Amino acid sequence: MDPTSVPAEAVATAHDMSFIGLFLQADPIVKSVMILLVVASLACWTVVFEKLVRLAAAKRQAKAFEAMVRSEGTIDTSQKGIAGHVVKAGLDAWRDQDSSESRAERRERIERAMKGALGVEVKRLQAGLSLLATSGSTAPFVGLFGTVWGIMNSFSSIAKSQDTSLAVVAPGIAEALFATAIGLVVAIPAVMAYNKLSGDVARIQSGFVSCIAVLGNRLARDRGPHARAAAAE
Repeated sequence: MDPTSVPAEAVATAHDMSFIGLFLQADPIVKSVMILLVVASLACWTVVFEKLVRLAAAKRQAKAFEAMVRSEGTIDTSQKGIAGHVVKAGLDAWRDQDSSESRAERRERIERAMKGALGVEVKRLQAGLSLLATSGSTAPFVGLFGTVWGIMNSFSSIAKSQDTSLAVVAPGIAEALFATAIGLVVAIPAVMAYNKLSGDVARIQSGFVSCIAVLGNRLARDRGPHARAAAAE
């Protein structure tokens, strides 16, 4: 019997090449990298689902706000969410009238108040997106660090065992490459989600800004806008 075949077979049977097996048998440093990446992935998906729900609500509010502004009817102060805060800021600025200011100055002041309220709400919508951007840009490199570390251990095993057979080096290399794979699994959805969600936030903001210009002009020329009496209380 070839003596070199014994350690190769022993190594082959000693390693579980499934995903769970690769994780459990990995070097502590590589295992820590994998755990960090999995935690980052869970955090990213939590942000994604939370933003999907909030942005869906924000889109509905934007449509309701646009419909109210374009209708030229009564100013509905009972609107909720972003639209409600923008309308309230605009009416508060309108009530604080100065007889010495021109219509253009009044319009600018009212629009500035509404855009300020919108900016606060947009920042809330953007909260968490930085995690997606950071994870998308750093996760591949974190996984690569685990891969490099695992390959270093594989070469160390070769030096200790004096055996260059594939059965000796394959398990360590597989564990190392698994870390890179996890890094890519984290990074690719994070980047895609960041681009999609940040684009949605920008479109929502743009829709509100265009309507704010219309509403600001309307409030500036009307010194007695009719908001719903019950809601205005």
